[in-house]
Amino acid sequence: MADTAVLAAQTVAAKARPAGTALAARLAELDLPTGGFTRAARADAAARLEAMGLPGARDEYWRYTDPAPFNAPTADALAYTDRESTLFGGIDRLKLVFVDGRFDASASDALEGEGLEITTLAAADAAGDHWAADLYGKLEASGQKPVKRPFAVLNTLAAVDGVLIRVTGKVSRPVHVMYRRVALDADVTVHHVVRLEEGSELTLLETGGIGARSNVAMEVELGREARFHHIASKRADDAKVGIGHVFARVGEGALFKSFTLSVNGSMMRNEGVIEIVGDDAVAHIAAAVLGDGGEGRFHHDDTVFITHAAERCESRQVYKKVLKNGAHGIFQGKILVKPGAQKTDGYQISQGLLLDEGSQFLAKPELEIYADDVKCSHGSTTGALDETAMFYLRSRGVPKEQAVVLLVLSFLADALDEIEDDRLRGDILTRLDEWLTSRASA
Repeated sequence: MADTAVLAAQTVAAKARPAGTALAARLAELDLPTGGFTRAARADAAARLEAMGLPGARDEYWRYTDPAPFNAPTADALAYTDRESTLFGGIDRLKLVFVDGRFDASASDALEGEGLEITTLAAADAAGDHWAADLYGKLEASGQKPVKRPFAVLNTLAAVDGVLIRVTGKVSRPVHVMYRRVALDADVTVHHVVRLEEGSELTLLETGGIGARSNVAMEVELGREARFHHIASKRADDAKVGIGHVFARVGEGALFKSFTLSVNGSMMRNEGVIEIVGDDAVAHIAAAVLGDGGEGRFHHDDTVFITHAAERCESRQVYKKVLKNGAHGIFQGKILVKPGAQKTDGYQISQGLLLDEGSQFLAKPELEIYADDVKCSHGSTTGALDETAMFYLRSRGVPKEQAVVLLVLSFLADALDEIEDDRLRGDILTRLDEWLTSRASA
């Protein structure tokens, strides 16, 4: 119980900051859990958050995105479409439903599956000891160097629910986390922990409307020769403010792949922090983003940091953003190669396709290399639709609206190719085609 007392004291100290500070106001609105198996991690997070505070507009990694909506004490009420996402509906999967950030057992499948040990954060924390105690908050804490990520620390401190998955074999059907929203001002904080044992494999899907404001964190540890496929799709057209974090530690010979599809929204920021610690490992992270500022404000920020700390490893960052009607897209990506990480193969590409003159794509690619036998590269481009390709399609009778759809899908292809499963990639392509076709003339 000593950790609980420490957590309480540190939280009181944080809330007692001078009146008007962003952190004091933010914490004052939270009913912070004291934790069971998470209490030590939450106490540590409270101390770290008190020391760093919340970010300001002058912070280097927030220079392109105003953190004010994330710093605000409460979430604004935002309208949303009351419908369930049908993406991946035709694929056999294990469904886990969260409503306004809380697990809904009545709408979910049984928490069981071959090669899986699975429960919820709320249930495990109430029960006491759990294997996730070795991971909860640990990868997040490791990912704070050299860049501070205060909202991830806030997540570790404040998350009340999530899913805890231990994978011991090759899981044949995906685990599908489905988010639903009920309250107009739902302010959701969710924390997931995934451990893949040696030689295991899992596909994890995330879809749906999480909340008016959301803070989602996922910590993933891959053992030797494990394979992890992550696909997240943010539901189209709902106004929302959200920040997501993926922290991964990739072991020897393991494969980590994460793909995010984002379509519209108000302000979104996704942070990927991946540490490759085992030789011969592979880590790919990618995103396809479509933003239409004509349907409301659109600002989307992807910030990625991949660390190579082992030999003969490969990393890929592939980010494609299609922007129109004054939409804003941001990419900040870094590859760090530590001393001794020889034979590293690191690649980073970020591209913006602007469908009008009022949209903007900003990129900050970085390489930091301390080994001498590596192959690392990065590239970033911003441009409009290819006029030659457009002329070619039009001259062969393709209507302009359809030609735009075809060229946009071609532009996004490299990011979509990071999805290995043909069924899942096909579902996303179909959904993208429908969305683009419905807006091609706008």
